[in-house]
Amino acid sequence: MSLLRSLLHMFWMLVTVIPVALAMLLGAALRLSSHRLYRMAVFWLSLAISGAKHILGVRYELQRVENLPTVDQPVILLVKHQSTYETFLMPVIMPCDLAYVFKKELLYVPFFGWGIGRLDMIHIDRKLRSQAFQKVVSQGRELLSKGIWVIMFPEGTRIERGQAGNYKAGGTRLAIETGVPVIPVAVNSARCWPRKAFVKYPGLVTVSVGPMIQSTGREPEEMMQEVQQWIENEMHRLDPEAYETVSA
Repeated sequence: MSLLRSLLHMFWMLVTVIPVALAMLLGAALRLSSHRLYRMAVFWLSLAISGAKHILGVRYELQRVENLPTVDQPVILLVKHQSTYETFLMPVIMPCDLAYVFKKELLYVPFFGWGIGRLDMIHIDRKLRSQAFQKVVSQGRELLSKGIWVIMFPEGTRIERGQAGNYKAGGTRLAIETGVPVIPVAVNSARCWPRKAFVKYPGLVTVSVGPMIQSTGREPEEMMQEVQQWIENEMHRLDPEAYETVSA
């Protein structure tokens, strides 16, 4: 049954992404604002999340949302990364437009990549490390000044359930360079949507928003250690069974 549901959800995403992506390409040609194009993208993401709920049985809940600032406060979100689910979910649940930092190869994915290529996002070439970070800083500063929140996955890639990846300090370096705070976010999505797995399972995904961490007077590595400590401690609370299995 889970395999059939996963096939149906994949079909749902495919048939909905094509018209939305084409509409975004047309909107870009007609010079619609970046905000309107972003809302079109979020509309498709909401369809994917709604499909996950009704087809896969994957639901979500938000905890500690009072830690989110008002929309006029620039902030960088540093999010635990276990699956594609949180990539789709975060723009749907956040009160502000988001700009992802992602590898440029995603731009070549048919329809999905063509759509995000028309948005205010930061796509980088990971092979050009120093140049890539300078691009993140320059574009990040501009986007934050426009009221767009920057979102990054500090582990860099999707991590197996119950494990911690190598937290890289790019997000905290950006925060220090731009003078904005960061907010850590824990997500236990791999309970239902495992890393790199086609088959998904019914269940509840919890998104927990951490306290704002100021960047003034901080060092990138030391600041990232604080982010990592909060996220990983929270992951143990959200998904204790996964960490018991790893310990065993």
